[in-house]
Amino acid sequence: MEFTKYGITETPKLIYNNPLASKSDIDGFVLEGTANISFPEGKLRMENGLSAAQGQKANYVLWCPKNFPSNVYIEWEFQPLKEPGLAILFFAAKGRNGEDLFDESLQPRTGEYPLYHHGDINAFHVSYFRRKEPDERSFHTCNLRKSYGFYLVAQGADPIPDVADVSAPYKLGLLKYENQVRFFVNDLEVFNFNDDGTTYGPCLEGGKIGFRQLAPMIGEYSKLKVYSFEN
Repeated sequence: MEFTKYGITETPKLIYNNPLASKSDIDGFVLEGTANISFPEGKLRMENGLSAAQGQKANYVLWCPKNFPSNVYIEWEFQPLKEPGLAILFFAAKGRNGEDLFDESLQPRTGEYPLYHHGDINAFHVSYFRRKEPDERSFHTCNLRKSYGFYLVAQGADPIPDVADVSAPYKLGLLKYENQVRFFVNDLEVFNFNDDGTTYGPCLEGGKIGFRQLAPMIGEYSKLKVYSFEN
């Protein structure tokens, strides 16, 4: 990925490299909600552990335990195996008063979505494979939301096809640098957002990342890398 065209002069430094290829690769990861996690193809596979009929209670989030700096490029590979469903990446996630995401003073989170956009945390969340509701299946978009508040701040066309036409993983990239957020699929820019730090609340700094899925989707994840631009 070439970053100079986005006004970035720093050389990115790889600070986290996780193949997500085996159970040992997610030691220390935190699962909120109930999910079946396996590695049948040498990739992290996630599927719901509760019936989709239970609604939000069947959804879940898997958090990486590491705190990352503010200016980062996050890259991973993703392949949907079963739909309907929805996949989300949370990033820059912290408590609303700057607490660590897992601080015991924060309200417990169990996978239900309102706990993540109107609970005790701030975060960005990009939904990049939206195949849950009829309108999502008929018109594919990638959405960026900022919370606390569930603000839809950017949207772009989703280039990933339905599961029947997926033949290989897609490389996804998320750039968060100063006040800009950009999302890429196979290096194609899908959307960008410039945060003024006022309209949707203060700019979010640092924090954790996590993968969320909505039942009954099954998806695979691999080759998670995080680059920092902070010397």
